Amino acid sequence: MIDSLILNQILAAAPVFLLLAVRALALIETAPLLSSDSVPRVAKIALAGFAAFCVLPQAASQSGWESLPGISGAPFGLGFLLLIGGEAVIGIILGFFITIIFAAFSTAGQFFSLQMGFGASETFDPLAQIENPLIGQFLNLVAMLVFLVSGGFRDLFLAGFWHSVQSLSVPELAAGREKIAMLMASGLSHLFLDALMISMPILGTLFLVSLTTGLISKAAPQINILSEGFPLSISVAFVLILATLPFMVEGFNRIIGAGFRDLEGLFISVGGGIRE
Repeated sequence: MIDSLILNQILAAAPVFLLLAVRALALIETAPLLSSDSVPRVAKIALAGFAAFCVLPQAASQSGWESLPGISGAPFGLGFLLLIGGEAVIGIILGFFITIIFAAFSTAGQFFSLQMGFGASETFDPLAQIENPLIGQFLNLVAMLVFLVSGGFRDLFLAGFWHSVQSLSVPELAAGREKIAMLMASGLSHLFLDALMISMPILGTLFLVSLTTGLISKAAPQINILSEGFPLSISVAFVLILATLPFMVEGFNRIIGAGFRDLEGLFISVGGGIRE
C-alpha cells in the first residue's frame, strides 16, 4: 500500500522528480566521499532518488518549477532535455564547490610534506581520487571524519541540495552565471589561503629547523647534516602535528561551515532568497 502510494506520487510529478534526481545524482558524483569508486553505483542512484523524493512535494508546489518550459509545455521534449543538462550543471557546481573546500586540507599537507622529507611519498588517495602525499592523505582523512561528526551530510543535503531546490532553477542559474563564476574564483583563492593558514605553524617551524641545520653545517662541516637533518625534520613535524591537531580540527570545522554559508549566500543572491 505504501509502495503504491509513493509510486503514484512520483508518477504524478514525474518530470519534476527526474530533474531533482539528476541534480542530486550530479551532486553525489562530484561531492567528496560520496563520489568515491568504493561507493556502489546502485547506492548513489538510490540516494539520489531518495533525496529527490524527499524534496518533491516542496518543488512540485512551487510555481517556479511548474512554469519551466520543459514541464509546462510538452514534457520530455527538447526543452526538457536542456533542463536536465542545466540540473546536472547545478549539481556539479554544488559538488565541485564542496570539493574545493576539502582540497584545502590535502593541499595543506602538500605544503610541508616536502619540507619534512615526505615529498616522494605520494600514493593514490581513494578519498581525494588523486595522487597525494601521506600527510595530505592524513589531513584529508581527518577532515572527512570532522565532516561526518559535525553533521556534514545533513548540511550537504539541507544547505546544499534542499536550499538549492527552494531557491535556484535552471533559468536563474543562467541569469546568475557571473555570480557563480565569482563564487568559484573566491573558493579557489580561499583554498590556498586556508591551506596556508593550516600548514603555517608546521611550515614555519620546519623552515627554522632547515635554517638551523644549515647554520650548523657551516659551523661544523664535519657533521653529516644530510643524514641528521631528515630524522630531525620528520620528528619535529610529527610532534607539531600531534600538538596542533586539536586546533586543526577546529579550523576544519570552521572552514567547512564557512563553505556551506557561502553556498547559502549564493542561493540568496542568485535565486532571490530561500523560499519557505
